[in-house]
Amino acid sequence: MYETVTVDEALARGKKTINYPIAAIQLLTVIASFFLMVYLELPGWTIAVGFLTGFIITWVYWSFMITRWRIWAFENVRNVHELKQRAIKEKLIWKDGSIFEKTEIRTTADKEKLNLIQLKFNVKDVFADDYSIPVETRVYYSKKKSLPEMILLSGCLGLGIYFIIATETKIGGAVLCLAALTFLYIDYRIYTNKKPQIMLNDKGIQTSSTSFYSWNRLANEEVKWESTGKNSNYYLTYDYPGGSERLLIDNLDTNKNDLEKLMRVYRGRWESKHNLN
Repeated sequence: MYETVTVDEALARGKKTINYPIAAIQLLTVIASFFLMVYLELPGWTIAVGFLTGFIITWVYWSFMITRWRIWAFENVRNVHELKQRAIKEKLIWKDGSIFEKTEIRTTADKEKLNLIQLKFNVKDVFADDYSIPVETRVYYSKKKSLPEMILLSGCLGLGIYFIIATETKIGGAVLCLAALTFLYIDYRIYTNKKPQIMLNDKGIQTSSTSFYSWNRLANEEVKWESTGKNSNYYLTYDYPGGSERLLIDNLDTNKNDLEKLMRVYRGRWESKHNLN
């Protein structure tokens, strides 16, 4: 175990050798079944067979390859706790005890290697600072994300006005104008908001809706993906004394991976200063 691979490198290799091929296999099986249906004049259920075939092939591929990746990654990465946590979030592996984890195909030799690797979890991760991250980071609303929405909404407003003036669909035009104006106002408030929504440093974290808390008073900080109906969003979440934060980050000038990295680095700096690493 040379432990020369970073967590980011291990995850990148996992995506390259597992997630991307799986997506390609699924797409190719659907395309192949569609062409077979069209050119061989097969019945419509051919598409369903294609989906099922793609699912079986990709699951078998994952079952073999995830074991190969798991052994390589955990042998060569020092911070196995971080690697495991992030690999679960990136949907490379499943949580321990999951029924899906039990479908991984492992030989006797694989099991012996994994048992040996498990001993590494008895050792705490070490903190490696990233000096490209400044002393403090402030996260603002993203103008790049708001501006295209405002342009699109302005077009909808113009279309609504056209319906009112030039067609008989005046009620529909009025509803469209009202909706466009409402969302335009919201986006304009976001676009012109110059206050930081998140502030992080090696002392702690503060958001636009919560006070400043030092790292030793925080727990379970992470970025979560939540889906409700047709909508899915990312939220910054953490627990603090007497409450918890849940801040939408989709409209901010950051993303899930960057924000989680910032929190790891700043917490690591705090723990290093207090000799907790």
